This record gives sequence, structure tokens and C-alpha cells, in this order.
Amino acid sequence: MSEKKIENKAEHKINNKTDNKNSVSMTMRPGPRGRGHGFGGPAAKPKNAFKTLMRIFSYMKGSAWLLAIVFFCIILSSSAMIILVYMLKPFINSVLLPLIGQQNPDLSHFARILFVVAIGAVFAALASYVNSRIMLHLSTKTLYEIRVDLFAKMETLPIGFYDGKTHGDLMSLYTNDIDTLRNMLSQTLPQLFSSMLTIVSTFIMMLVLSPILTGLIVLMIGIMIFTVAKIGNKSGKAFRQQQAELGKVNGFIEELIEGQKLVKVFSREEKVKEEFAVFNENLRRSGTRAQAYASILMPMMNSLSYLNYALTAIAGASFVILGHLDLGSVAAFLQYSRNFANPITQMSQQFNSVLNALAGSERIFAVIDEDAEIDEGRVTIVKSEENKGEYLWKIPESDGSWRFEKVKGEIIFKDLNFGYRKDKTILHDLSLHARPGEKIALVGSTGSGKTTIINLINRFYEAPEGSILYDGIAITNIRKADLRRSISVVLQDVALFSGSIADNIRYGRLSASDAEVIDSAKKANADFFIQHLANGYDTELSDNGANLSQGQRQLLSIARAAIKSPPVLILDEATSSVDTRTEKQIEKAMDELMKGKTVFVIAHRLSTVKNADHILVLEKGRIIEQGTHESLLAQKGRYYSLYENV
Repeated sequence: MSEKKIENKAEHKINNKTDNKNSVSMTMRPGPRGRGHGFGGPAAKPKNAFKTLMRIFSYMKGSAWLLAIVFFCIILSSSAMIILVYMLKPFINSVLLPLIGQQNPDLSHFARILFVVAIGAVFAALASYVNSRIMLHLSTKTLYEIRVDLFAKMETLPIGFYDGKTHGDLMSLYTNDIDTLRNMLSQTLPQLFSSMLTIVSTFIMMLVLSPILTGLIVLMIGIMIFTVAKIGNKSGKAFRQQQAELGKVNGFIEELIEGQKLVKVFSREEKVKEEFAVFNENLRRSGTRAQAYASILMPMMNSLSYLNYALTAIAGASFVILGHLDLGSVAAFLQYSRNFANPITQMSQQFNSVLNALAGSERIFAVIDEDAEIDEGRVTIVKSEENKGEYLWKIPESDGSWRFEKVKGEIIFKDLNFGYRKDKTILHDLSLHARPGEKIALVGSTGSGKTTIINLINRFYEAPEGSILYDGIAITNIRKADLRRSISVVLQDVALFSGSIADNIRYGRLSASDAEVIDSAKKANADFFIQHLANGYDTELSDNGANLSQGQRQLLSIARAAIKSPPVLILDEATSSVDTRTEKQIEKAMDELMKGKTVFVIAHRLSTVKNADHILVLEKGRIIEQGTHESLLAQKGRYYSLYENV
């Protein structure tokens, strides 16, 4: 095979995540990394703008009187500005022209004009201030309540909801979408209402002053709108292309940074330079085109605006000379003409902001409207008062009384069929029996269904066919929170939270004392490295424990599970990130920890499951072999093949 063909076959995206954790890709390709809902691309449009807007306002229903004050202040501010402009007419006609003509002006009239102007300015400033303060309060209060509803709903959603969402998508709800909504509530909507009011009131005042000049203004505004629409359409396409190219560049750079070691290992520096040059050149071209349209639009609009003002001034002066208008009316009209054009230009931007915010709000409300986890269980779990630490099932009886049974940890799967999608079954007619205190090992190739079994025990997903019994109780009859209280899970991918090491261990049982935290760390063989940290158990963790090694993080995860001390323990590749020596130490500690507990172990290292009471070999969602380590080796089947090839 030629080198070129080999190179082509090796090209994959560096973040193409498959079930095979060891697969590696070698060529950077841009992707939608970190772009959330496609922000930065074309402005999204809401599906039902009115319904979404009404739902946003429903969060303000307890503050309707504040909204009324806001609208009143906007009307007051706009009216004051209209009056201030109109006062040019009496000022010029009654004060300025008599002075120019060396006549005696009516100073009392001048004083009245000044008084009206002063009152109007004060009211306009006061109304604007009150409006801004109230909208700031309303917007922050509304966003607070929306965030509360959003976060509360996300805590009730099933795991399946998160399977189809990237972290960027979900984070965009709290960042991009919330931010655009904040801008709309605090700034855009009040400005939009003010602009509409200004346009209407200004148009009425222009008609009152001169219908003919108003017709000229409308004609020029029509030409300006036509020009903006034509150039704006091309500009919008150019900017969308620019943002698309920018997304490609950002995605390429992000992947390159993450895969920098891989680039150097395969000596692909020159290759990625060439690829980056292509993306960068495309961005330069699209950026130049977008900025060119943007640069053309504003000067052209300014030129048309000046032309409009000049033509209006010439026409107005002609009417003054002909005696059809007074000079004060023309001066006021010219100022109104400026006030009329500016809001029209602003409204196009404001409408885009509103549509973008409503589209983001629809995404937020779509999550809030998601169906919560189904939980019809009535069986709960309690701690025994007589035997401290012993778990008991609290089972309701038909007569309204309760009976209590010890939680033993017996798990039975009966004829279970399950698939994450309706059109694809993962587990086929699966049956297994884990007796109390047994260690059950699940082995098999990637995708055989091992982790799916664990997910079903925790009721992260519901099985449509078959049943799962926990101590003879169908797990659908057990309240999910109580079911999960009786199970500890150590996952391959460790999640640590901001806070101290002690806090992260105590996360397994918040009421645990410091002594219990230390004891759990010792059981997990984590105490030794914790004691050697500068602040010991008070060491602060951040960024998912980035200041610890992967093995240390896994040890903390095991300590967190140990402190809970539940009847059922699940270890999903729990020792995959530690070295062999540490693994042996953990196994010894775990042997003590697992006493009296039902344990499910998923492991690719078959050496870690030798002492399991029962080993289940899965392939394509079916149990093809089961038995002890020795009996399975004697069969010389699939398990034997896996063990020999380790």
C-alpha cells in the first residue's frame, strides 16, 4: 500500500470519541466544538415568538405594576422629548426673530419657554432613570427565576436526556441564551418600545407642522429602507459566512491544542500548518467581504441622511420665503426629521436582538418542558435504629401500614430486553442472579452490554421488557432516590467537585465525621498520598481535580464510595487508571470493603476478577458463558480466549 493511501486511511478527527478509548486520530478537522447551539452563525429565529414572549412575561406577573410604571416612564420620556423639540417653534418665532429684527421680544414668553424646557428635561431624565432601574430589577429577577427553574428541571431529567446533548449545548443555555435574554429584557425591549413610540409621535408632529414636508421625508425614508434592505441582505450573508469560517478556525485550533502531543509524535507540524493556512485564508476572504459591506452601509446611510436633511431644509426654506410656513416650524420639523430616521435604523437591530433572545428562550423552555424521570416507587429505605448502619426496606401494605425488611442486596434480572433506541436492542433475554454478598464480574468486549446492565440496576434507564428484582422487590416499585442510596458506584471517568479533598470524600455521605472520612481514605489506600499534600485533607480541588494524578483521583472516587457503605457496590473499571502496585493495594482494601456486600465488577483486566464468585461473559448483549474463573478456563471458550490474549 502506498504511503498516500496509508495516510488517507489514518485521517480521522482528533476528538472522534468511540467506544474504544485507545483509538487515536491523526488529522485535525474543524468541528462544532464549543459552539453550543451554533452561536456566532446565522441568527436563529423563534418558532413561536408571541407564545415565548408571553411566557417570559409570565415570570413578571407578580410585578405587573412595575411594568406599567416602565411603560408610563417610556411614554413620559418620549413625550418630554417631543415637547422639547416643539419648543423650538415658539422660541424662534417669539424670541429669536424679534431680536434679529431689533424688536422687543416678549421676555415673559421666553421665561415660560425656559420653564417648560426645564420641566421637560427634568421629567425626561427622571423617567429614563426610573425606567432603567426598574427594568434592571425586573430582568435580573426574571433571569434568576428562569435559572432556578432550568437547573431544578435538569436535576429531575433522566440520564437519557444528557446522552444526546454536548456539554457546550447545555452550558450555552446558562451563558449565551441567558445573556441574550438579559439584554432583551433590560435594554432591547424598552428601547424598541421607545423607538416605536418616538416614530409614531414624531410622525404625528411632522404632519401637524407640514404635511408636504412629511411626504418628502417619507419618500426619502423609503429610499433609505430599500437601500438598507439590499445591502443588509448581502451583508448578512457575508457575516454568516464569516462566522462559519471563524467557527472552523476556532474548532481547528481547539483540536490542535488538545492534540499537540499527537501532532509532534507523528511529525505532522507542516501538515497542520497547511490546513490552518486554508482555514485562515477562507476566514480572511469572508471577513474582508463582510467588513466591506459593513463599511459601505454606514457611509451610505449617513450620506442619504444628510441628503434628506438638506432637501428638507431647502424645501422648508422655500416655503418660508413663499410665506407658507414660519421659520420656527421649519426648525422644529428639521429636528423631528432627524429624530424620525434614527429610531427606524435602530429598530432593525433591536428586532434582530429580540428574535435571537426569543430563540434562545425557546431552547431554555424546551428543557424546562422536558418530561422528568418517571418515579412511581413507594418503597423507601431507612436506617435501622436498633442495628446502627443497617439498611431496611420500608414497604407499604394494602391496609396503609408499613412493614420493614432488611436490605440484603439480592439482584435478579429476568428475561430482560433493552435498547437505548427503539430500533436497536442492546440486551437480549438477559437473566442473572446476584446473591447477597456475592462478587459478580461482567467481562466481554467493548459494546457487549456490561455498562448497560449497571445503568439498569441504578434505573438510569427503564427496561421495557423483562424485570429487575432487588430483594424480591421490582425496582420500579422502589423510589429512585432510595434505590440509589443503597448502591455505591465507582466509575472509570472520575468526577470531582470544587472544594476540599475531605468534602469530595464526604460527598458519598454528607453526615460523615472527619474520622470516618479518614477511615474511608485508608480503606481506599488514599490516606498515604493525601497526608503528603501540603494541606492534607483540606487541600482544595478545582477543575475536576486537575492538581492530582489520574490514579489519585480514582482513589478519592473509591474512598467516596467506601464512606457510603451500601449493601450493593458497583465498580466500573475502578482500577483502570492506577498502576499495578496500587491496584494490588486497592484490591486488598476493597476485599475488606466488599465483605457482606453484593458487588458488580466490570473489568478489562481479567486478572482483577479471578476471585469473583461468578463471572458472566457477555457478547452482543447476551450471556454466552458463566461460572468461576477456573471453570471458565476449563471450558476453553470465549473467556479463555480473552484471558489468554491479555
